[in-house]
Amino acid sequence: MANLGKRTAAAREAFAGKENLTVEEAVALVKGNAKAKFDETVEIAVVLGVDPRHADQMVRGVVGLPNGTGKSVRVAVFARGPKAEEAQAAGADIVGAEDLMEVVQGGTIDFDRCIATPDMMPVVGRLGKVLGPRNLMPNPKVGTVTMDVKAAVEAAKGGEVQFKVEKAGVVHAGVGKASFDEAKLVENVRAFMGAVQKARPTGAKGAYIQKIALSSTMGPGVTISVDNAAAE
Repeated sequence: MANLGKRTAAAREAFAGKENLTVEEAVALVKGNAKAKFDETVEIAVVLGVDPRHADQMVRGVVGLPNGTGKSVRVAVFARGPKAEEAQAAGADIVGAEDLMEVVQGGTIDFDRCIATPDMMPVVGRLGKVLGPRNLMPNPKVGTVTMDVKAAVEAAKGGEVQFKVEKAGVVHAGVGKASFDEAKLVENVRAFMGAVQKARPTGAKGAYIQKIALSSTMGPGVTISVDNAAAE
């Protein structure tokens, strides 16, 4: 086995034997050991007691993190006329209609969030096989199919996070940067967990939230006590 680097070895030692921490303890541990040369993202992963193959156990939602994500989000908007102008004025990075559809069909996806006005969905619908697997397909349930383009763009730019359960029953998201104050990261974690709790589907049986782990981009993960993770 290859020798571990000093940073990796030190991080593993710091995390050894620690599990089911409070949110505050987990944030302090992860933040204190984020030693990469870049500002690492603090990431949360939640294992849920659901089977997303069943429609009544699908979990998806959106949450505005109170302190933002620290990430620059590129937003694309499918709109025409005045709504296209509204999107541009609100700060959208890419705005278009059929022309944007052709760009995406060609394999260029230079954005992190996709918003559409309802009248554009027949066009956007052709991109389902491209945008769907990337969790970029506009959806009215999370506010990305809307006539209020200005609000949707501003929310996306301001730290709104979408989440959707994966096949293995896990939801994950970035909840800030390691450079954030501990209190702000704690607030973001609790806000995210509150949104996941509220998104509990009708078909979920037994323990809904089974495990929560927090980590940084390059660091180990630590588990958080499920009972401690609720939004206060």
